Amino acid sequence: SGPWPADTVFHRAMLNEFDAVVAMYHDQGLIPVKLVHFNEAVNVSLGLPVVRTSVDHGTAYDIAGMGTADPGSLIKAVSLAASIARNRKDESEKVNGRSSD
Repeated sequence: SGPWPADTVFHRAMLNEFDAVVAMYHDQGLIPVKLVHFNEAVNVSLGLPVVRTSVDHGTAYDIAGMGTADPGSLIKAVSLAASIARNRKDESEKVNGRSSD
């Protein structure tokens, strides 16, 4: 559905009206996501032949080596990449008539 106004769509998404929000611009999408889930947010690149996820925060050189960084976003990014890869494999096997069971 949509398009929806950028100033209200994320509020509606938080109310579970949508499964996902696609933003046309990087900052338009990341500002509300980081406000709500800074240490858990994951960037997913779509339309690629490979699975690509990344953390949604910067490098944080100011705390490098201090042992204070929160690994939450990295853990979520790796977990999501694994899940997407499994789903792609399962769908490919269904299409090709093979099963991994």
